[in-house]
Amino acid sequence: MKVRRPAVAGSFYPADPQALATAVDRYLASGRDRLTDPGPPPHALVAPHAGYVYSGPIAGTAYAAVGPRAARIERVVLLGPAHRTYVEGLAASSADAFATPLGEVAVDRSALECVLRRPQVAILDAAHAAEHSLEVQLPFLQRALGRFSLIPLAVGAATHAAVAEVLDDVWGGDETLVVISSDLSHYYDYDTARRLDAETAHAIEALLPAALGPDSACGRIPVGGLLLAAQRRGLRARLLDLRNSGDTAGSRDEVVGYGAFAFSS
Repeated sequence: MKVRRPAVAGSFYPADPQALATAVDRYLASGRDRLTDPGPPPHALVAPHAGYVYSGPIAGTAYAAVGPRAARIERVVLLGPAHRTYVEGLAASSADAFATPLGEVAVDRSALECVLRRPQVAILDAAHAAEHSLEVQLPFLQRALGRFSLIPLAVGAATHAAVAEVLDDVWGGDETLVVISSDLSHYYDYDTARRLDAETAHAIEALLPAALGPDSACGRIPVGGLLLAAQRRGLRARLLDLRNSGDTAGSRDEVVGYGAFAFSS
């Protein structure tokens, strides 16, 4: 069996299994406390992907929103931007499982074969080897859901429509959760970042992919694809949490923005 091994354990998040589980559970508990009105269980989420000390609290809010639906989720469609390798379209993996210090998550190969029929999707293991945007979501999913299978896709040079087509292929029902991994603005001062991120949050809640620009989010392409898919299904996007590294664990001179969003009917 071919396993994609963790690349950022010990840097983005703890490499020790117990320390990792404790940290994630703490972020999830904090997220539940923050959700005074959890709202309807989401079919899709947007969650950030920085080092946990920076974005963990906001990711915790995103995954806390899954709540009672967690027991019904059997499969996660996980898309994030490719930071390390140029990708034309969307990159799938040939791995049979993705590993974290908490264990292995099986890849849904049959579903992946379905999306590989799309011309914009191809296997490119190099895009996954050192990529953090997908990996950092997995411990949250493991603690929030327990057992599930995975459809991991790294998104590169693609259109919102191309991403939406792939999401349509694997959207599923109550058994499927779609997760888009994305941070928001990068390296602006605190006040500028808050303004830009508020504009991005408005665009996401209004389901307006065309309003997402290069400064909005590193994952603006997969986020935009989700917005198109949500439009088609009559879903509503709801902002759960909006903070930045200046609020969590960094200086306010240059910050990175983080948002948690839930999509439900």
